[in-house]
Amino acid sequence: MTMTANAPARRAPRIKSRAVRRFMQHKLAMLGLVMIVTLALACFVGPYLLAFDELFIDLRARFAPPFTGGHIFGTDPLGRDIAARLFHAGQVSMTVGFAAMIMSTCIGSVVGVLSGYYGGAVSAVLMRIVDAFLSFPSVFLLLALAAFIQPGPAMITVIIAATSWMEVARIVQAEVKTLRDQDFVQAARMLGLSGRWIMFRELLPNAIGPIIVAATLTVARAILLEAYISFLGYGIQPPLPSWGNMLNGAQQYLQSAPWLAIVPGLAITIAVAGFNFVGDGLRDALDSRSEAR
Repeated sequence: MTMTANAPARRAPRIKSRAVRRFMQHKLAMLGLVMIVTLALACFVGPYLLAFDELFIDLRARFAPPFTGGHIFGTDPLGRDIAARLFHAGQVSMTVGFAAMIMSTCIGSVVGVLSGYYGGAVSAVLMRIVDAFLSFPSVFLLLALAAFIQPGPAMITVIIAATSWMEVARIVQAEVKTLRDQDFVQAARMLGLSGRWIMFRELLPNAIGPIIVAATLTVARAILLEAYISFLGYGIQPPLPSWGNMLNGAQQYLQSAPWLAIVPGLAITIAVAGFNFVGDGLRDALDSRSEAR
């Protein structure tokens, strides 16, 4: 009896260690992790290593090319250091991405677990709400909301989260539907545990793998959406820099000063690709079918 009871406890660490090992063996995932860590260090530590801040203006150094006059990425039309603005913009964009991911994951997880656990009319109503949100193209919905709300990092985060939780809800609902008739759920019901306890202490932790994968991909999507709406002028407003509005200000200088667009464009590419690579690695590492092998 003791050996049988301890078997699941012994299997859990082995499953986790196998998942970690599979993730570390995933070359693209490790590349993505290096890209994310490097970019985060550059954005949050880099500004302290620069001689200029993001608002310092030197009209004599306008359009300085990279690696001239102490400006490693050059300067913009006002003589502001692009590296300082890029790193500060990275703080804004990555903070918006992570905050939007947390909010959308929480909303989607709650909606998904309620729908998957109760089923029936509750599931039908909640999933029709999800379908209604999904029926609108997210970009147009974002622009429509941003046009009527004072733009800023906090409001942009809320807008992105409000248009990004539906995929998480569908993933959680599908996972909970497959888990709600398992033996451990039946045992919890027989013990008289409440539905809230079963949903949030039994079912949701067992669906954490797909949630983590979806959350990682949501960060990349949120960063891209923030850059998109800021590029169109509805997101983060100057003088506060973001990668999107840096691209917006660079479009008229593509031929005369291409580094103005190349630098923030590369930053967006690195961030989005890095989180997508990590998401792919997590999906492979947490795949339940590979745990059984």
